[in-house]
Formats: sequence, C-alpha cells, structure tokens
Amino acid sequence: MRYIDYMQLNPFQKFGYNFSKFFKKLPSALANFFKMLGRAIVGFFVGIGKGFANYGKRFVKGDIFVKLSYLIFGVSNIVRGQIIKGLLFLVTEAAYICYMLFFGINYISKISVLGVTNDGKTMLPNSLGYQAKHEVFNGFSYDTQFMDNSMLILLYSVLTIVITIAFIAIYIASTKSAYKVCEDKKNGVAILSFREEIKQFFDEKFHVTLMTIPCLLIGCFTILPLIFMILIAFTNFDNAHQPPGNLFQWVGLSNFGDLVNITKGAVKAKTFVNLAEWTIIWAIFATFSNYIAGMIVALMINKKGIKLKALWRTLFVVVIAVPQFVSLLLMSQMLQENGAINQFLSLITGQNVGYKFLDSALSARITVIVVNIWIGIPYTILITSGILMNIPADLYESATIDGAGPVKSFMKITLPYMLFVTTPYLITSFIGNINNFNVIYLLTNGGPTTEEYYNAGYTDILVTWLFKLTMGQTHDYNLAAAIGILVFIVCATLSLITFNLTKSAKDEEAFS
Repeated sequence: MRYIDYMQLNPFQKFGYNFSKFFKKLPSALANFFKMLGRAIVGFFVGIGKGFANYGKRFVKGDIFVKLSYLIFGVSNIVRGQIIKGLLFLVTEAAYICYMLFFGINYISKISVLGVTNDGKTMLPNSLGYQAKHEVFNGFSYDTQFMDNSMLILLYSVLTIVITIAFIAIYIASTKSAYKVCEDKKNGVAILSFREEIKQFFDEKFHVTLMTIPCLLIGCFTILPLIFMILIAFTNFDNAHQPPGNLFQWVGLSNFGDLVNITKGAVKAKTFVNLAEWTIIWAIFATFSNYIAGMIVALMINKKGIKLKALWRTLFVVVIAVPQFVSLLLMSQMLQENGAINQFLSLITGQNVGYKFLDSALSARITVIVVNIWIGIPYTILITSGILMNIPADLYESATIDGAGPVKSFMKITLPYMLFVTTPYLITSFIGNINNFNVIYLLTNGGPTTEEYYNAGYTDILVTWLFKLTMGQTHDYNLAAAIGILVFIVCATLSLITFNLTKSAKDEEAFS
C-alpha cells in the first residue's frame, strides 16, 4: 500500500483525498447508524417490557383500593385523602369513555375501509346505519344519504389514536400514583396535598410545567399532521378521489412503487429520479458556492487595511433586509428575453441582445445557482465574520514566522477552523437547500416545462414538484405524501451520518 504524505498534498489533492475517504467510511457509518437504530428499537421494547413487569408488580403488591384503581381511576387517591387528584384521574377516565362512545369509536371503526358509499343504484346503508332516501325535486330525482368522508375518518381516527396513547400514559401515571400513595400510607410517610403537589410544579418540577404547553402544541400541530400525511401516502387520495363526493381507499405501497418503478413509459418514476438527481446537484452547488464565496468576501472585508468595513457590512445587511420573494420576482423579470439585463447588454454592445436565460434546461439551472449565490452570500458573510474574528491571531503570527503565505495560512488555519465550527451549519444549509422552495419557484416556477416529466419542469426540485402535485390540477396528495416521506428519510439519514463522521462530533475539544 502506497503511503500518502497528507501534509505535502496541494488543496485540490487534499479535497480529493478527503472526499474519497468520506465515501470509504460511508458503508461503516451506515452500518453503525443502523446498528444504533436497532439498539434503540430493542431498548424501546425492553423498556416496554420492564414497564409491563412493574405494572404487574404494583397490581400484585397493592391492596384492594390499588387494584380497584386499575379499573376505576383515582380510587386509591380518594380513599387516602388526595381527593382532588383522585377526582381529576376519575374525570379523565370518564371524559375518555364518553369521547370514545359518542365520537371516537365511530371513526376508528371505519379506518380499515375509510368509509362506504352508495353506488347510485343499490341502496346500501352507510356505516351509521342510515338508509339512503329517494327524493324528487323540480322533476329530478336524487339519492341522498348521510355520506362518509374519508378525510374526516382518517383525521379523526388519527386524533383518536393520539388521544388514546395520551390516555394510556395518564392511566400508567394513575396506577403509579395509586401504588405510591398506598406505600406512603403504609410506611407512615406524609401524603402531599393537592396544593403541595401544585407547588412542586413551580419549584423542583418547574421544568415539567415549562415543557407541558410546548409538548401539547407539538403534538397538535406537528405530530398529528405528520402522522396524517404519512398515512395519506398509503391511499389513493388524488383528483379522482376527492371527499366528500368520492371516497379514497388504502392502496398499500402502490404510490412508492410508482416513484421507483423505472420502466419504459413510467413517467412518474422518471420524473422522480431526474428531479432527485437535480435536487442533490442543486443542494451541493447552492450550499458550497454560498459558503466559499461568502467566506472569501468576509475575509476581504475583515482584512487589515480595508477601509469602510462598516459600510461594506451594511450593504450586505441591506440585501438581507429586502424580502427575498421581492428580490426573486424582480430578478425573474430582469432575466426575461426583453428584461433589464438584456436591455443593458444591448445598450453596451450596440446590438440587440436577447439571451434566453430561463428557456433551456442548462442555462436555467446555471442561472438559478448564480442568483442563489447573490441572495445567499450575505447570510454566510454575517456568520463567518463573527467566527473569523474569534480565530486567535497568534496562530497567524506563528504561521507567518514559519514562512507560510496567505494561501497556506488559509488552508491550514482558517478553513479547518471554519469547517470545525460551521459543520452543523453546513449540514442544515444543505438540508435547507434540498427544501429551498423560494428560489426555484419564484425565479423560474420550475420551468422550462417539458412533457417528459409528470407535472414538473427542468428546474423543479422535489419540494416544488410536491407543491405542484398538491396545488395543481392533478391534486396528487398521495404521491406528494410519498415524496415527502422519501425526502425526509434521505435528509435525516444524510444529516446523521455526515455529522457523526465530522470532527465537530468526534473531537469537540479540538479548538477549545
């Protein structure tokens, strides 16, 4: 095996060496990732097993009131003086039972079929048991019934499942409280009143109080819609299956099959593969072009001897202050065939210049990347300027004494330090560019369009294609949900693996 002296390599050779090293480590990193995932899953089920074991032990060791509390919440607490707490447990149980009887069970029972309907000829009773009625109005006959709504069935079924999981957690807390108050009474330990327990939530348990509302909001506005979106990916919810006029049904992995079935004539799969490739290329160029160019400009501004540093920083901040959608829409108009840029070039050259920046796939993609550099550089300048100021000046002085020039100092000191500190930023920026909707949609609207793709253009990335699938005429919510799941899996996996391979994760004390 040939020995490579890393210190003697030039910057491009070092980049190639590190790039190849990254892909050599990628299989082992993937293996470690799935190993950690497997351990987490095993640990989860082991924890559930221990929970069941403790649940059984509490039932066996508890007295009659503890055992009754397993069926009727709060009995043990009420008997032993914790009346308000016991009543709260009891009210929670009663509220859940009422919810299930009058609302939840109706929807959860339909989740397997997502509703039934009348075929217009055979009078089928719907899932509530109501028979279709035949009515005549103005000489026309109508078949009316209490129709099911697949979307509401799925949504309220998910809501019922989430509420049931929360209820189970409260049930476990109730059994623990019932057993604890029993043991405290048996051992002569003072039983806390409801007021004293409330005080604890503003003292040693104050973190629980602070986290309760955020967790509830995350559950309502993040977890619940996320579960609903994931389930939509396994249905045929599209333009032809729009509730309440039509129902949609479960189709299993059919939508994912449409995206990966690369056969002749498979337009959806071809669109997905080509847009996925362009999305990765776009994310790489958008991330590293902004990062490198922004760092170079920040170095120039912070260099000793540069005058009016505050002015240059202010100019770049002004670029950020202008709303991005305004800049992009204006730039889109300027790049048209008769736009300001071509008019300016015509004025300079004395000839009629009508370059079509956005009319071909290659030129449109290059234009998008260049415009993104103009928009993204100011953010990188602000981030890197603060970091550059914190690099110890002694390092540069020592490098100068050792004979290192500006380029070598940059490659040996500035760039390693910047990469160490900003690696998490690079990862989030890369993931953000994969989902960078504004630049693509507002600048080119995904164009130029083509009939080779399914409802997409050459500059569309996966997130803009997803938007067009949901907001366009096709309303392919099922396909869009499947794309969203695949994008999430890829982004999460790449983020975790890449971060764990960097020095930022392995050697946190390196630059401390």
